Amino acid sequence: MKTKITLLLAALFIGLNIGFAQQDEECMTKLSIFHEYVKAKNYDAAFQPWMDVRNKCPKFNNAIYIDGEKILMDKIEKATGADKATLLNDLIKLWAERGEHFPDKTPKGEYGAQTGQLMYDNKAILNKSSEDLYTVFDNAYQEDKATFTNPQSLYTYFSLMVDLYDAGKKPAEDLFNKYDDIVEKVEDEVKNYSESLNVLIEKETAGTELTSKESQYKAYYESYLAAYDQIEAGIDEKMGTRANCDILIPLYEKNFEANKENAVWLQRAAGKMSEKECTDDPLFFKLVNAFHEISPSANSAYYLGILKDKEGRSSEAIAFYKQAIDLETDSFKKSNLNNRIALKLKSRGSYSQARNFFREALRLNPSNGRPYLSIAAMYAASANDCGDTNFNKRAVYWLAADEAQKAARVDSKLSGAAANSAANYLSKAPSKSEIFSAGNSGTVIKIGCWIGASVTVPKM
Repeated sequence: MKTKITLLLAALFIGLNIGFAQQDEECMTKLSIFHEYVKAKNYDAAFQPWMDVRNKCPKFNNAIYIDGEKILMDKIEKATGADKATLLNDLIKLWAERGEHFPDKTPKGEYGAQTGQLMYDNKAILNKSSEDLYTVFDNAYQEDKATFTNPQSLYTYFSLMVDLYDAGKKPAEDLFNKYDDIVEKVEDEVKNYSESLNVLIEKETAGTELTSKESQYKAYYESYLAAYDQIEAGIDEKMGTRANCDILIPLYEKNFEANKENAVWLQRAAGKMSEKECTDDPLFFKLVNAFHEISPSANSAYYLGILKDKEGRSSEAIAFYKQAIDLETDSFKKSNLNNRIALKLKSRGSYSQARNFFREALRLNPSNGRPYLSIAAMYAASANDCGDTNFNKRAVYWLAADEAQKAARVDSKLSGAAANSAANYLSKAPSKSEIFSAGNSGTVIKIGCWIGASVTVPKM
């Protein structure tokens, strides 16, 4: 009896193996068929063999999900009404199936954001409310923030928070926290792409030609930085006047006692009040000092510098600004900090000091062209003060144009604006006829005052 049972189990085992082998062979054949159809963009012919493999062998190969997305996207583009809604839901289901069967190749943040964006873009057809959509994005963000990086989805996520706030469904504190959270996330992504781009910019600056692959990577990094730049501006525009001093001060005053030892809360509150020019209120002083006391950092020292600036104590402000830079260990953040300090100094007319900070910002992050444009603007603003003759005063615009042109060369997202600025400055510089009349073609002009630079008159 025992021998009969052993033989029966062996026969069943062999039969199952044959069945699996036949199934694998069938799935392999049909996978090959639908993959070839997909490569030829014949999605209609690919649909049935693809569905057969999807249903019978969901773990067989990730091509089921990569090609399946293309097949369903094609059908979605052609469909309308209820048929389109069914296909959209099936695509969402396909992504979920991919996550179940190939979790290592399906980042939760990336695909969660992708799902949310698809729902948002088709919210009328899918009958999704702002609450439904926000929940999808928020779950993806909380579950896997590291791979939730798509610029459009980050903007949509914040936009939904604003919509819920405007509808009275989210409090102001949630809105401000989410704003800070998303802005910090964008800054992290900008840092990552900028650091990669800087390596290539420095290579080009040194006179080494980029390889074909490096040129492709450069274009890729620049495109993402341009996208993040756009959504950063979009997020600020979306926030608009919802975060003004009349709203911020009472909110932070109310919550100060409960958060006076919470460094993150204090930093964000002080940062928001600084950003929205609420620094004259005594609450800003209270926030900054509490923050610096429990967590001395680059940011707290920077805010103390702002306070000293407000009090007209410029030398003390500079000391705190320098302390802030010394406390910052991250090169990218240090560059941003130098730029922020430079902008403060520029706004109060301390151009020479501002230029030093702008130059340091450029050294630390050479792919950011904005400091060049700021230096150009300071030169242009000083044209009447830094020349001894009318010709020499207008020669300062050549210096300004040169700085703007540098911005265009290193920062593709600013190339259009930088080129326009350079053209504007050149139009104010001496004309060819004036150079001819002065008889100084090709000569070097020394520009005085704080600029302290030389400019060569174009040769005629």
